[in-house]
This record gives sequence, structure tokens and C-alpha cells, in this order.
Amino acid sequence: MFKRFTTLFMGITLLAFLLVTSPTVTKAALGDRILANGTSGSDVIELQDYLMTKGVFPYHTSTGYYGDITEEAVKDFQQKRNLKEDGIAGPQTKHAIQVLRSGNIGKPVIHIQNQLKELGYYQSTIDGIYGSGTKQAVQSFQRQQGLSADGIAGPHTRSTLDSKTDRDSAAGKTLTVESTAYTADCNGCSGITKMGLDLNTYPDAKVIAVDPNVIPLGSTVKVEGYGTAIAADIGGGINGQAIDVFIPNESDALQWGRKNVRVEIIK
Repeated sequence: MFKRFTTLFMGITLLAFLLVTSPTVTKAALGDRILANGTSGSDVIELQDYLMTKGVFPYHTSTGYYGDITEEAVKDFQQKRNLKEDGIAGPQTKHAIQVLRSGNIGKPVIHIQNQLKELGYYQSTIDGIYGSGTKQAVQSFQRQQGLSADGIAGPHTRSTLDSKTDRDSAAGKTLTVESTAYTADCNGCSGITKMGLDLNTYPDAKVIAVDPNVIPLGSTVKVEGYGTAIAADIGGGINGQAIDVFIPNESDALQWGRKNVRVEIIK
């Protein structure tokens, strides 16, 4: 059984990937609707996903409802970007929030990593972390397309990527994998996943660690005997058709043992 939690990457404490109820981000567009406290819908989910990438949405899942938490997160982002601090996601705020750069982390980053990999610019693990490898891949793509090679995935870069890719979804794929279990309830376990999710704070989270070359990171999956979970973590010991399921209690994790289970990728 794996009892491992990877070190928090670059000190990021973003609760970024427990998105079981959220749809996968595809073409990154929040639409023309002004979003404010009291609104709801898929565009609010996208907004919350982007707020997670910036580390200002202090919740473990995007809900699709624009309440007080989302309003405060928008204000926090606006304050950091020297925008009008009104807690309303209007055109200027939404435009700024969709710009991805070094240090961002989350599903929108996974999306552009997949696009860059499809086009042959990104060779590393798709991990949802906008680090030096992603920045260099963006710069290479920008130079090839005659764009300003600043390594920032802004509107022109994103739209150019969208126009050149049409990545198939892994949804609907079913496979049999070897499973083990891990827990935060043990000596030496920090409870922090590589993606920054504190499983001590959210002990009921359904999370699995995967090889992102087999199961895309950020996927919603159904695991036999475990339930619906998010593929939100990776690990050095998870290679090929293998997963590690999070179980909060150590004795229950030990009882899970090592066994083959069926996994269905939902989205």
C-alpha cells in the first residue's frame, strides 16, 4: 500500500482539483453574461475553476453558484490585479482571469498542456501546473505562430491553440487497473496532495492518484468498490494501469489492500 503524499509544489496551497461535480473545461470562454452574487450556471463553474488557478477560491470544489465565497474570491483577484474591487465578474475581470501564466494550477492549465502536447510542443507530464516546462512550450508555440513569445497564455495564444487543436475526450473509456490505497492518517503523512488539496480538511474527498498518461489528470472517474472520484493526484509509484485511492482511515486503507478494479472515465 502506498502511504505517500507529495510535497506541496512551490508552496501553492490551492484546493484545485476536487471537481467531481464540474464539467471538464474545453474552449475557455465565460461568455458575455456579467456574473455577480446570486447568479448560477456553467459559466459560474468556469469562473470558479479559473479562480482556483489563481489561488483565491478557498473551497474544494466549483459549485456553479455565485455566493459570498465566490464574490470574495473575485474581489481578492481584482485587488491583486489592480482592477475595480466590486466582486462582480464583468468583461474586464473575466478577460484578466483567463490569462494563464507561471504559478497557475488547475484544470484550465491541463487543457492547454493537452493542446500543446497534441501539437508536439509539450513533452512532460500533464500535471496541471504552469511551471517552466509549460512556459517554454507556450513560448515555442508562440514563436512558431508569430506571436509575442512571453510564455503567457493570453487571449491570442489561447484562441490560436483552440483553432489548431481538436482533442478527443477520454470519456467513456473503461479499463481494469491495479489499485492500492493511501491515507492521511499515518505517521509521516502530511495529508497534502501534489495538487495542494488538504485531505485532512476534506477527509470525505473521493480522490485517486493516477498515471496521467493513462487516465487524464482532472478526469471524473467511477471506481469499482470506491465510487465516483476525481483523478487529482499523481505519484512516482503510480505507473501504467495503476491507481491509488484515498481512504481517510488507516485501518480501512490497509483493508483495501492491493486488487484489480474496473475504472470508467466519466468526463
